Amino acid sequence: MKPARDSGLNPALALVLCIAAGAAFAWLRVPLPWMLGPLATMAACNFAGAGLRAARGAREAGQVVIGTALGLYFTPAVGREVVSYWAVLLAAGLFAIVLGILGGWILARFAGVDRGTAFFASVPGGAAEMTLLGERYGARPDRIALAQSLRILMVVIIVPFALTYSGAHGVDLYASASVPLDWRRLALLLAVAAAAGTLVARMRLPNGFMFGPLAVTIAFTVSEVQFSPMPSVLSNAAQVLIGCALGARFERRSLKSAPRYVVAVVVSVLAGVAIAAAFGTLLALITGLSVPTLVLATAPGGIAEMCITAKVLQLGVPLVTAAHVTRVFLLILSTGPTYRAARALQERLRIG
Repeated sequence: MKPARDSGLNPALALVLCIAAGAAFAWLRVPLPWMLGPLATMAACNFAGAGLRAARGAREAGQVVIGTALGLYFTPAVGREVVSYWAVLLAAGLFAIVLGILGGWILARFAGVDRGTAFFASVPGGAAEMTLLGERYGARPDRIALAQSLRILMVVIIVPFALTYSGAHGVDLYASASVPLDWRRLALLLAVAAAAGTLVARMRLPNGFMFGPLAVTIAFTVSEVQFSPMPSVLSNAAQVLIGCALGARFERRSLKSAPRYVVAVVVSVLAGVAIAAAFGTLLALITGLSVPTLVLATAPGGIAEMCITAKVLQLGVPLVTAAHVTRVFLLILSTGPTYRAARALQERLRIG
C-alpha cells in the first residue's frame, strides 16, 4: 500500500489546504490572497517536511485561465497604445539581462559556486528554461532550480505587499472588453486557449500554457471577436492552482543542503528587487508613465505572477504583460549567447 504522501490523497489534501489558505488570506485582506495563501501554506508545510505536492497539470490549467484573462485586456485601442511603448518594453527587457549578470556576480562571489551556475541561477527568465539551459553549459541544475524558485517566491511576496501598502491601486484605466458573461462562449474560448497552450508547449517554447492562450486571446480581442469576460471566481481558482504549484517546489532538504548558497540567493534577489524598482521609477520619470506600473513591469518575477499582480491591483495590465513577455523572450534568446561571449572573453583575457 502506498504511503499517503505518494497517493492521490496528497494533492487532494494540498488543494483543500490551499483553498482554505486563500480564503483565510482574503478574509485578512492580504494582497493577492488566492495566490499568496496557497504558496505560503505549501512552502511552510514542505519546509516542515510534509512533502505535499500539487496535482499534475495544476499550474498549466491556472496559466491557461490567467493567459486568457490577460488577453481580454488587449482591445484595439489598448493594443495600439502598448505598441507605441516599444522603446519602454525593449529597455525593460535589456535591463533584465544586466540584472541577471549582476546577480550572477553576487552569487559567484559570495555563494562559493562556479560562475556558470551563478549566472543561470540569477537570470530572471523562465525557471525551467534557465535550469535546462544551464545544464546544457555544464552548470548545476539543482542549484539553478533552487535559486530560480526562491527568486519567484520572494518577488511574489515582496512586490505585491510593497505596491499594495504604498497605496498603488487603480492608477491606470485599462479594462477588459465589456460584454455580458456567457458561460458557453467562455468555455469555447478556454478550450481554444488550452489547445493553443498545448501546441506552444509541444513546440518547446517557454511558458507555453501562458503564451499560447495569451496570444490567441489577444488575436481575438484585437480583432474585436468577443466571447465573454472572465469571472473572478475562475481567476481566483487559477491563482490557487498556480500558488499551490509554486509552493510545492520547496523542500526542507533543499535549504539544509546549501545554507550559504540560500543566504547568497536571498541577498542577490533583494538587491535585484531594489535595483529593478529604482530602474522602473527612473523609466517612469523619463516617459511620464505610472511609477507603480513600471516598477511592476521591471520586477524580476515570474510572468504569470507579475501579471496577476497587475490585474488584481489594476496597474496597466496590458503594458505589464507586454513587458514581461518581452523580457522572457529576450532572455531566452540572449542568455546562451551572452554566456558564451562572456566565457570567450574570459579565455582571451586569461591567454593574453
